[in-house]
Amino acid sequence: MQGQGHAQPVRRPPHDAVLVLVRVVFVALGVFSAGFLAWAMLLRLAVVTRRPVDVGVLVTAVAADVLSIVLLGSEPGDDVHTAGGYLGITLLFGTLLGAVVYYLAADVRHFQRQREAYTAQQAAQQYAYAPPASPYTTGTMPPHTPAPSAHSVTPMPRPPHPQPPIPAPPQRPAPARIEQVRAELDELSDYLRKHDGHREGGHEGGR
Repeated sequence: MQGQGHAQPVRRPPHDAVLVLVRVVFVALGVFSAGFLAWAMLLRLAVVTRRPVDVGVLVTAVAADVLSIVLLGSEPGDDVHTAGGYLGITLLFGTLLGAVVYYLAADVRHFQRQREAYTAQQAAQQYAYAPPASPYTTGTMPPHTPAPSAHSVTPMPRPPHPQPPIPAPPQRPAPARIEQVRAELDELSDYLRKHDGHREGGHEGGR
C-alpha cells in the first residue's frame, strides 16, 4: 500500500500592490479594445486558478467575442443598421461587462484563499518545529536545595566550659551581734574577777 503523500506547499501570494496593478492592466486592456480582448483577463484567471469553471468561462467568453465579431462583420458599411449588428454590439459589451465582474471577483477570492492557506501553513510549520513543552515546566518547581559538598564538615557542638564557682563575699557581722558578744565577754570578765577575789579572801582568812 502506498502511504499518504505530503500536502503540496502553498506558494506565498504576491503583494497586494502587484495584484492591483495586474488587475488594472487586464481590465484596461479589455475596455480600451472595446471588448474584443476581454478574453485576455479570463485567460489569465484560468492560468492562475487552474479551475475547470474558470476554463469554461474563458471558452464561453471567446465564443461570444467570435460571434459578436461575425455579426458585426456581416453589416454592410461602417454603421450598424440591422438587428444582427445590434445583437453583435450587445453581445460584445455584455461579454466585456461580465468578464470584468467575474475576473475581479474570482481573482480576489482566489488570492484571499491562497493567503489564508499560506498563513495556516506557516503556523503549522512553526508548531511542528517548536520544541515540545517539558512536563516539568508546567507545574510549580520545588525550590532547589544545594546538595552538601563532600568537603564540607558539619560543625560539632562544643560542650560548655565549666565555670569556676564564684566565692561569696565575706559577710561582716552585724553591729548588734558584736555588741552582744562584747557584753558577754564583759560579764565573763566580771565573773572571773569576783571569783578570783573570793578565792583570795578565803586563803588569807585561813592563814
